[in-house]
Amino acid sequence: MQNENANRPNGKPDNSDTIETLEAEIREAVAHGSHIQETVHRLTLQAMNAQRIDLESLQRIITAVMQGAHDGAEQQLQQATNQAQAAKSQITEAITGLDSALAGFAEASKLAIEEATGQAKKFSDKELTRTRSDLEGLENLFLDTLHNTATAAQGLIADVLHDLSRHAKSNGTAVGSQLKETLAIFTQQIASVGHSQLEAGASLAQKTADFIGKTATGVLSGVKDQSKPDKH
Repeated sequence: MQNENANRPNGKPDNSDTIETLEAEIREAVAHGSHIQETVHRLTLQAMNAQRIDLESLQRIITAVMQGAHDGAEQQLQQATNQAQAAKSQITEAITGLDSALAGFAEASKLAIEEATGQAKKFSDKELTRTRSDLEGLENLFLDTLHNTATAAQGLIADVLHDLSRHAKSNGTAVGSQLKETLAIFTQQIASVGHSQLEAGASLAQKTADFIGKTATGVLSGVKDQSKPDKH
């Protein structure tokens, strides 16, 4: 398998391997791990960084995380009924970690735009428009998948997921909050067609992936400063 991966672009595994691994790692984290929210956040961002990011790949990632969280929590319940509260806490942390990772993806898209703007560059209108369309559907994708996972679940896990779904719809999500800021930046950039701007050298997807990679490895400090215009 390692040799096959080495022959692929960037040495990355194919999408199916990435998704299966993500689901398994989430399941293990929820069933046996600690710091679940942080683990889910990190694993989700890593999966995003390994994918060609579009709404379809995000759907696969979100579904895998929720299925892994569901299966891991079920393992907890099977071990002992007195661990029900622990399972409830763990699946809640997992969904919160997924939400924050999706917000991180939205923020990475914004940072990529801001970096290009700060360097008097812009991405193609076609890519900006397509990415904005994907981002506009991201919160609903998260909420719909959460609701569908809750509907398919049983017992305590179903109750917890339904509660989380209702809470998210009533009180909003981290990704929804970040998207307001991110989509505003996209709207400004799409409207900006100044002749002084140059096409950015890299694609928006690649620059977004770069920022996701920095977030996933915990080295985001200073990234926001890098996106600002150089005043020297």
